[in-house]
Amino acid sequence: MVDLGRARIEAFLEMMSAERGAAGNTLVSYERDLDDLYTFLTERKVSVMSVSSEDLSAYLTNLGQRGFEPSSQARRLSALRQFYKFLYAEGLREDDPTAILDTPKKGRPLPKTLSIADVDKMLALAQAEAALEGAERLQRLRRLALLELLYATGMRVSELVSLPANVLAQEGRFLVIRGKGNKERLVPLSRSAISAMRAYAEAKERAQELAAADKQKTKAAAIGFLFPAASREGHLPRQVFARELKDLAIRAGLDGDAVSPHVLRHAFASHLLENGADLRVVQELLGHSDISTTQIYTHVLEERLQILVETHHPLAKHRKNHD
Repeated sequence: MVDLGRARIEAFLEMMSAERGAAGNTLVSYERDLDDLYTFLTERKVSVMSVSSEDLSAYLTNLGQRGFEPSSQARRLSALRQFYKFLYAEGLREDDPTAILDTPKKGRPLPKTLSIADVDKMLALAQAEAALEGAERLQRLRRLALLELLYATGMRVSELVSLPANVLAQEGRFLVIRGKGNKERLVPLSRSAISAMRAYAEAKERAQELAAADKQKTKAAAIGFLFPAASREGHLPRQVFARELKDLAIRAGLDGDAVSPHVLRHAFASHLLENGADLRVVQELLGHSDISTTQIYTHVLEERLQILVETHHPLAKHRKNHD
């Protein structure tokens, strides 16, 4: 007796090869995916030809239970759609059961972050280097000011390097930042960030007073940005700061590839939440228009809490020893 489901799969594969010129690897992939569906449906005593949308949805759920990533589930669903569109076009089915199925959503990747101890190592080294005399002292003071400001405020790196010079005139421990959509937000400054920023500004002013060549141009740049540079924008390029930060991380004994200005922004948010900050407050400080963007940091905390419980809870230790 001819297995009608298998026959239709074979017909589909022949069509993909003859009419659409599908590559060998593509055909193998389609065959594997459809064979897997066939096995699943057989166990449910459902025919490939009479399958419903609910059956296919159950199949996708089963893929998730078997450890398939959303991207792999989406690829399987793409194969199913091609197959059932073929059956519908050939008049072998009166409907397409994949039409109302949603593509599995890819999980948002957890942001990379640093521990408080890691950030402390970088700050301590930057502070020690900034205290050294020498020709590169201004650059070291700038690096410390950038690091302190970034970790104190969680600014986007583009917001940080383009800070106007007049922020030094602001009184108090708050900074007004102009972010995405030209929206302004108020962020608090730590005492160490204020100190580093002012030490850098004083050293910059002295260096400009001593510079005889192109003095007017230097003054003009200083008026525009807190971190001026001979760049197209007139301020320090974010790529330069990213490179300096990576080099600092390596000197501090950290993995340079795991450190970037964006990772420091993540660390700012994660460390605030670890210490009890309200999610809405963190949303405001980061300048997120939607709190769902900020909520990703709660997943980082959940993962850490799980590890903490598994590592330190007495019952977890007892279970491990028992195993």
